[in-house]
Amino acid sequence: MLDFVAALGLVFAIEGILFAAIPHLAKDALRSAAETPPDRMRLIGIGSAVLGVILVWVARGIW
Repeated sequence: MLDFVAALGLVFAIEGILFAAIPHLAKDALRSAAETPPDRMRLIGIGSAVLGVILVWVARGIW
């Protein structure tokens, strides 16, 4: 559970840095995401989740 909280904190930190450093690109990305059809968004979310699990798995040396 501690690893999950640390990972969540890292996501917030990276997102915050992006919004602070390049707010115009972040707004464009959010606008693009809002216009994306739900089915495509769902596929992107599943793909991102799978990639994230694989990256954590490889980083932790579980493989």
